[in-house]
Amino acid sequence: MLGDIADYQASAFLMAIFFRGLSLDETVALTRAMLESGERYDLSAIPGTKVDKHSTGGVGDKVSLILAPLAAACGLKVPMMSGRGLGHSGGTLDKLESITGFDIHLSRNRFQEVLSRIGCAMIGQSDQIAPADKKLYALRDVTATVECIPLIVASILSKKLAEGTQALVLDVKVGSGAFMKSPNQARKLAKTLVKVGKKLGLPCRAVLTQMGQPLGYAVGNALEVVEAIEVLRGNEKNHEFSSSDLKELTVQLCAHMLELGALAKNLTEGRKLAHKKLSDGSAWRVFQEMVEAQGGMREQILDPRKLPHTSRTLVWKAQKRGYIASMDTEALGRILVEMGGGRKKMTDSVDPRVGLAFHKKLGAAVRPGDPLVTVYAPEKTDWPALESVFRHAIQIQGSRKPVPKLILEVY
Repeated sequence: MLGDIADYQASAFLMAIFFRGLSLDETVALTRAMLESGERYDLSAIPGTKVDKHSTGGVGDKVSLILAPLAAACGLKVPMMSGRGLGHSGGTLDKLESITGFDIHLSRNRFQEVLSRIGCAMIGQSDQIAPADKKLYALRDVTATVECIPLIVASILSKKLAEGTQALVLDVKVGSGAFMKSPNQARKLAKTLVKVGKKLGLPCRAVLTQMGQPLGYAVGNALEVVEAIEVLRGNEKNHEFSSSDLKELTVQLCAHMLELGALAKNLTEGRKLAHKKLSDGSAWRVFQEMVEAQGGMREQILDPRKLPHTSRTLVWKAQKRGYIASMDTEALGRILVEMGGGRKKMTDSVDPRVGLAFHKKLGAAVRPGDPLVTVYAPEKTDWPALESVFRHAIQIQGSRKPVPKLILEVY
């Protein structure tokens, strides 16, 4: 990649694809071009089956922090190359960097050494890995071209092919907090990912999962690390909030990885193994080893109170009796961006301390005065504006609606 295409030209290219679309063959060609713009890791010297997972992005989605060490504890090698926050959705790299010293920029040799020894490594793109994607990824965030299937597919698969994985499980989000709001859009994205992956020699499985509410209870970089640690340590049942959906989704995705990687005969066997490695502490030990190997401060994960946090909290409470009927999850994600926990433009820094903790999930009964959201707020907060967003984003009705299934379809 020569770097001789100006940002305004690349932006025009992105907008043309956004409005006109690409055929399947054109999407394959774009993916291949982005892959070949840089180097490709060869992990064949590392024993074991390499299987990775990628999420299309959601609010409160910290699955990767639990899943990578869990799948490694089950026997897979997980070379996970992740991204930063995009639009209203959080990024795995931003969460990891809440841990003081955690190095997402490992050299190629160091990445392979950590992966071989520990079973998983979580890194960002280097300048040598799909550099065309890295440039376009950043421009998509600031040109309103994030929600475009060919661009999403090419971005995801170029990185995954470059990192050297042998198979890939894709968590395709659908709902108010996803980039794909409708099931039809999500199905199209899932099918396109699987088809393009097959054409490029990468076995893929796409799982459609619900993003009609934040996943787990925490939204915000350091808060999400804390929640992931609670699940890894088996403490989620002792917490005042619920992480049951987060744990269930992580186990399900791990089972798909194990089946795709031929370490489980079927999903039932995969789920059983995943539950075992969570409950016996194996996944928690792998997480600690990975954090230490990548330079992170182990004291912080052993005592999450030492992670960055703000002591200023505000609580939004229910105004009437009823049931949580719906959540505008994208609007809730944008609150975090407005508080500094996400980016409005490429050069923005992220405040890991701020966040939201949700006390109630969809379908939950509430009474006037019940806490619904605790806001871990920055020093300056426009509380009336936040309350207005919450009033519109979290709807309470008199009758209880069925709660949508967590996992919808598999391709």
